[in-house]
Amino acid sequence: MVEFSRASVTAVLGPTNTGKTHLAVERLCAHSSGMMGFPLRLLAREVYDRVVAIKGPKEVALITGEEKIEPPGARWYLCTAESMPLKDRDFAFVALDEAQLGMDPERGHIFTDRMLRARGREETMILGSEALAPMVRALLPDAEIISRPRFSTLSYAGARKLSRLPKRSAIVAFSAEEVYAVAEMLRRLRGGAAVVMGALSPSTRNAQVQMFLNGDVDYLVATDAIGMGLNLDVSHVAFASLRKFDGRHTRRLTVSEMAQIAGRAGRHHKDGTFGSLGAEDGDGAFRPEEISAIEEHEFPRIEQLFWRDGDPQMDSIDALIGALEVRPDGPELRAAPQAIDLAVLKAMADASEVREQVRTHKDVRRLWDICGLPDFQKLGMEHHHRMVARLWRFRSEGDGHVPRDWFAQNIARLDNVQGDVDTLSGRIAAARTWAYIAHRPDWLAHPAEMAERTRALEQKLSDALHAALTQRFVDRRTSVLLRDLGRKTEHLPVNVDSDGAVQVDGETLGRLEGFRFHVDPLARGGDRKLLLAAAERRLGKMLNVQAEELIAAPDAEFSLLAEAGGSPTIAWKGQKVASLHPGPALLSPEVRTDKAIMALGQDVSNRVTARLGAWMKAQHEKHLAPLSTILDQSTQAETPAVVRALFIQLADAGGIVARQDLDDALNLLDKEQRQLLRKAGFTIGVLDIYHHALLKPGAAQWRLALMAVRREKPMLPLPQAGAVLLTLSSRDEQMGARHAGYRGFGDTQVRIDMVERIARGGHEAIAKNERYDVTSPFIVSLGLSEKLFNHIMRNAGFRPITPAPAETPVVAEDSAPAETDTAIAVQGDPETPPMPTELPPLSPPDVHPGSTPDETPVLPDEPAPAVPPAETPPLIPEETPAPPVEPPASPEAEVAESAEGEAQAEPQGANWVFRGRYKPRERSVGGGRNDARQSRPAHHPSGKQGGKPRKQDGRQARENKPGRFSRPEKAADRPAGGGAFAGLAELLGRND
Repeated sequence: MVEFSRASVTAVLGPTNTGKTHLAVERLCAHSSGMMGFPLRLLAREVYDRVVAIKGPKEVALITGEEKIEPPGARWYLCTAESMPLKDRDFAFVALDEAQLGMDPERGHIFTDRMLRARGREETMILGSEALAPMVRALLPDAEIISRPRFSTLSYAGARKLSRLPKRSAIVAFSAEEVYAVAEMLRRLRGGAAVVMGALSPSTRNAQVQMFLNGDVDYLVATDAIGMGLNLDVSHVAFASLRKFDGRHTRRLTVSEMAQIAGRAGRHHKDGTFGSLGAEDGDGAFRPEEISAIEEHEFPRIEQLFWRDGDPQMDSIDALIGALEVRPDGPELRAAPQAIDLAVLKAMADASEVREQVRTHKDVRRLWDICGLPDFQKLGMEHHHRMVARLWRFRSEGDGHVPRDWFAQNIARLDNVQGDVDTLSGRIAAARTWAYIAHRPDWLAHPAEMAERTRALEQKLSDALHAALTQRFVDRRTSVLLRDLGRKTEHLPVNVDSDGAVQVDGETLGRLEGFRFHVDPLARGGDRKLLLAAAERRLGKMLNVQAEELIAAPDAEFSLLAEAGGSPTIAWKGQKVASLHPGPALLSPEVRTDKAIMALGQDVSNRVTARLGAWMKAQHEKHLAPLSTILDQSTQAETPAVVRALFIQLADAGGIVARQDLDDALNLLDKEQRQLLRKAGFTIGVLDIYHHALLKPGAAQWRLALMAVRREKPMLPLPQAGAVLLTLSSRDEQMGARHAGYRGFGDTQVRIDMVERIARGGHEAIAKNERYDVTSPFIVSLGLSEKLFNHIMRNAGFRPITPAPAETPVVAEDSAPAETDTAIAVQGDPETPPMPTELPPLSPPDVHPGSTPDETPVLPDEPAPAVPPAETPPLIPEETPAPPVEPPASPEAEVAESAEGEAQAEPQGANWVFRGRYKPRERSVGGGRNDARQSRPAHHPSGKQGGKPRKQDGRQARENKPGRFSRPEKAADRPAGGGAFAGLAELLGRND
């Protein structure tokens, strides 16, 4: 047993709120250097901040197991009792706080050792309870004992229910589960509470306490950690229980422990009270003798302190174990129970490889340092022993350092802020273990780097834990509302910000979307009624004011909400205010205001409906003016009846309709009546009838919305604005594109005005006797594939042909230009009806909607007169035939050709013939045209009938048959197409 130091010391003893710690801090700062030991890391940090404010950060050090702030040349040290440097430093002043903890079975031997061995060069101070006086007299007979009275009165206030606790109360519980349960009840009843537990990091604890000090919450729920000198402004301390688990068994608190916790009530000269939760009787209630002892500060004297050798011999493992198990001689001290560090040391000593490695005094000290690793996670002896064993292997092999990669991987594994309060608390406890390792100066190769990483990790987890605690146990909204519950309604500070959030005294209750109030989705079920009631106190008047703002709002604040799959609605400032329902016509849907607007009264609802109707009318004039125009003309008497009927059909279809759907109506119109449709801006195309303005994005959205309303179906997807080609596989997307003004060719959708321009290009090429294919500039600009281009041309009524070689006719100088004829027109061909004799002027190329000419000629629908089968030419081949293969030239021909110096001209000219859009016709009964066609044998170059054409190089090709599409010699220069397009050459200036 070591010889106790008999140096002069001063023991300042007394109950809580006597200013003992404040006195010690003053004495510390009065000396040239000093050190204080505290029972908790939280308390050490609190005093550290106070001393830093006096001396500056460069002069003050903080040393705990998991944190080390030690500036070079620091003179004042604040430490936990276990971390006090007793051998390496000499201080003028040394103090130990809460020395009565020497009677604690788990940590008592540490405080006893510090009380006996920690000495200042000039002054030593022991702080503790009045009950410690007998131990000071017995162990330190030369010490001066100074008793300090309590500044304020502490009295018993009886048992109270949680709902009736006064504000500025602290509720003490003795397990995490009990703390959480009490905090949850306070959140529901009083808006929440701050939570303080010993497992919290200093930053988390400070953040929670600051909420209590700032008045954000009126209640604090804590474990008995608040009894260890934490300075809190508490008026009342309520005990949720009077029993605790001390690590061995569950027992009732001692009177000293009760007084230590209850003494937190009242600060300085402000009186405090204490009591219990629940009834006045039972195991959770105070006994009369306990109440009297606490109020009079009369506690049982401490008769013994736990002790263990604080500086044992380390010659060998057995010598170290023996020294730690030595029993004290005096009756004032008793042997400390086996702590976890000694239990781990014994387990390590049982391993033969450990005994082989530990041979010297240095090896024993290294092993004992590792066994001193605190069990922060409290996962049991086996888990802690495995951790210590692994650390020992690292420290006893190689360079003696813990591998950097292994350490970093374990840090990274904890770097996760997701999870509940218990999960985050567990990660913080694990992080404290790695922080302890990082602050051992010789355990890591780069301790400073790893210490900073663990500090950042603990801070990150602490912030997340504070947020989780606040989110779980604090509802400031409820606190604010309960605080204002007694105020008059008109005084409630209700505000609605620009994004619709409804706030009371800065706390968000919910969101006002349009005219509907939605409770904050984060609010719990029990709080929803309270929030709704608070919001409705002022929202009635505010909604009427908002309705007046809507009625006076400019058109720019309204919009059409037409999301795919939803129902079209009208929004004001982005919020829904009305829905659309089927009406008498496509352009006249019924407008129904939101139920929240209707609740404001019939007059307000009617005015809002009228305002929305006026906005819709303006939108129709802006985007759907062509439909309004033809509807107006359909009601005018001077408009012919057949035209009125066509206008009504066209308007009912939304202004874009496939031509075949209106063929019957078009056949009833003469030239002048068709001109009325063109004057209205509509294009009569080969495949569709449309108005260019209805292809714009705004018009497309309105058209699809109105159609969805009329059909009472969800809104179809809108195609991409401005797109010419779309590849769509979804049926809904294809239907939406069709209604918006696209025509489908397989999975590819092409805007209908571009389809008509492609067809128009084909007519121009025929008129000019030029080739028209995917290499043409306009087709290249559209990016069409050859397959898609051929598909469009066939649908537009064109059929491919092989262009004939260009011939230059010999014409007399004074003769007029000869009339041309087409290279493919066959007189008497029953499938080629008469073509129009005139065409409107060609418009310049343009890829925007509306640039297509007004009308693309289409074959009339009347069937041509049938002809005998023998006179009917064969059908046009399905694909463009391959060019004829010319026989190789003879040597004589080559010589003659080279002598002349002229090359043979390649075949040039139109490669399409316009046969007209295919229209299904009813089969004639008894030998009509279709019957004749079916009975007509097919002609093939081989002379055989029937069968399939041959394939060459993977593509079908049919050879031209002799005499097919033959033309007279005198008509060699007529462009292909014939009929009405024969005169188009002169119109284009070809014969000039």
